[in-house]
Amino acid sequence: MTRILLLSDTHSHIDDAILKYARRVDEIWHAGDIGNLEVIDTLKALKPVRAVYGNIDDAVAQAEFPLNDRFFCEGVDVLMTHIGGYPPKYNSRTREAIKTNPPKLFICGHSHILKVMWDKKLGVLHMNPGACGKHGFHHVRTMLRFTIDGTDIKNLEVVELGKR
Repeated sequence: MTRILLLSDTHSHIDDAILKYARRVDEIWHAGDIGNLEVIDTLKALKPVRAVYGNIDDAVAQAEFPLNDRFFCEGVDVLMTHIGGYPPKYNSRTREAIKTNPPKLFICGHSHILKVMWDKKLGVLHMNPGACGKHGFHHVRTMLRFTIDGTDIKNLEVVELGKR
């Protein structure tokens, strides 16, 4: 069983509210727009971190993290990117990969809008954790916490960190 904290769009912001939840999981996944890599360094000091770079991330972040990350967590095939769209209107860059070889879990950030939804046609669970940074149009800072147990994704929880 692996406990995951999923966050996105920190835009260089990290604080005790985020870190409190980061301490309670096994892995931290960041879906892009990291900003300053001190955010990642702070998280890595607590737990293993997976991340993709986003559209605001500089060449340093782009050299350290991929645009897309396709990996397995236990028995769950995961595809994570920053800009990916929503079922069934995926971004043109991700659409073909999702349709030809659907992951079980598709993660993206970018919109600053927390959204979890099924693509019933392809059998893909889509997650966007919203934004936990203080930059952007969102009003409430959010993240997602969930568990992967073998091939099951369960115990999904929305974490609200308060107003930005």
